[in-house]
Amino acid sequence: MERDLGRTWFVDFHAAASTCSPSRAALLTGRLGLRNGVPHNFAVTSVGGLPLNETTLAEVLQRAGYVTGLIGKWHLGHHGSYHPNFRGFDYYFGIPYSHDMGCTDTPGYNHPPCPACPRGGRPSRNPEKDCHSDVALPLYENLSIVEQPVNLSGLTQKYAEKATQFIQRASASGRPFLLYVGLAHMHVPLSRTLPSAEPGGRRPYSAALREMDSLVGQIKDKVDLTAKNNTFLWFTGDNGPWAQKCELAGSVGPFTGSWQTRQGGSPAKQTTWEGGHRVPALAYWPSRVPVNVTSTALLSVLDIFPTVVALAGASLPQGRHFDGLDASEVLFGRAQAGHRVLFHPNSGAAGEDGALQTVRVERYKAFFITGGARACDGSVGPEWHHEPPLIFNLDDDAAEAAPLDRGSAEYQRVLPEVRAALSEVLEDIAGDNTSRADYSQDPSVTPCCNPHQTACRCQAA
Repeated sequence: MERDLGRTWFVDFHAAASTCSPSRAALLTGRLGLRNGVPHNFAVTSVGGLPLNETTLAEVLQRAGYVTGLIGKWHLGHHGSYHPNFRGFDYYFGIPYSHDMGCTDTPGYNHPPCPACPRGGRPSRNPEKDCHSDVALPLYENLSIVEQPVNLSGLTQKYAEKATQFIQRASASGRPFLLYVGLAHMHVPLSRTLPSAEPGGRRPYSAALREMDSLVGQIKDKVDLTAKNNTFLWFTGDNGPWAQKCELAGSVGPFTGSWQTRQGGSPAKQTTWEGGHRVPALAYWPSRVPVNVTSTALLSVLDIFPTVVALAGASLPQGRHFDGLDASEVLFGRAQAGHRVLFHPNSGAAGEDGALQTVRVERYKAFFITGGARACDGSVGPEWHHEPPLIFNLDDDAAEAAPLDRGSAEYQRVLPEVRAALSEVLEDIAGDNTSRADYSQDPSVTPCCNPHQTACRCQAA
C-alpha cells in the first residue's frame, strides 16, 4: 500500500465488537448485535446465521443495480439460506468461517494438520468432540465446495486472482460493483511458507503482514487500472490482536489497557479495552478523499453501511434503527467530527455477550464491567462490575492506565453524560425492530464434500 500515498488514515476507528461474527454482522447491517441478533460467533456446526430479516449492505446495493462479490471469510452462517449467495452476493469465493476452525494439509503456525487418510476410507467425524480438527477447511466458489481441505499456502494468491477477476468482469459489464474482501490475515494460522521467502528470514507475523500488504496492493492496482477515479476503497480490521497466540498475535501499540493488565489477562481481542476494538483504517479514492490526511474523527465499522449506501445513491432499509452514521463529510475532508457517543459491546471476556456496558462519550470512556481475555501467559482477568463506572480520559491516557478520581470535578461532570447516553440507547433498542439469531448446532450441517473420506476430503476442482 505504500506505493501510493493518496489516502486518509483514521486513528480513532473502532470495530463494532471485538470478535469475528458480531463485528462482521455489524459491518453488513450498520446495527449493533443487540439489534441484529448476532452477539457472538457462529460454529462449524451452526444451523443458523445472520438473521434472515436483517438486510445486508450487499442486498441494498444489489437492488440498486450493483454487481456484488465476497471473497474470503464470511462467518455469518453457511447452511441453507444463510449462505452468502442468498444474502446479496452474486459471487462468493472463500472459507465460510475462521480458517482455524478446521484442519488442513498445510497447517501453518498454531494449527493442527488433518489426520492421515485411513485405507478403509471410513467416515472420521465425531459429533461428540468439542473441536473440529478432523473436519477439513472447505473452500467454496458460490454454492460448491471446490477444495477440502483448502491449501492455505496458496490461498492468498487465489484471493488476489479472484478479486482482480471480479473487478475486471464487473468493470467490463458497465455496472457499479461492491467487493467485500474478508482477509484471512492477521488471524492464525499463519503460513509456514512465509518466513523462508522473506529477506533475512522474517518472523511469521511480520512476513504475514507483508503478504497481506501485497494482497491489498494487488487489489488496489487492479482498481487503478480499471476504475481509479470512480472506486472507493475502505480498509479496516474486525478486532484487535488475539493475545493468547503470543508472538503470532501482533501488537496493541499504545493501547495497552494497563489497568486490566495489572489485574491479569489480556486487554485485546474479546475485550472492550481499546486494544480489543480500536483498529487500523484507511480510505482511498483519488480526486475525492484528501491525500495524506490523518483524521482523529471517532468512527466505527458501523458507519460503513450508511456511508456506502449514501455514496451509492441508494436508500437505507425502512422499519429499523441504525447505529452507524453517514461519514461522507468526514471522508471528503469537509467535517472533522464523527460520533459523539459510541458503544462497545461485551465480546466474551466479561458480562453477557453483546450487552452494552462500555460507553465512549467524546474523549471519555466508561466501564461498568471489566475483564481480561486469556493472555499469552494463560492468565484470565477476573470479571469486575463497577458502579459507579471507571472512567478514563483517552486524550490523556490512551493506555487506559488510571481512571479518573470519582470525587473529581471532571468525573462528576462526565458521569451524567455517560448515564444519559446509555439510558438513551437501551430505550431506543427496546423500541426497535430487533432480530435473534438461531445459534442451535447440528453436526449434519458441517460443510463436507465427501463424508466417506477422512476430514471430508475431496480433490480440488
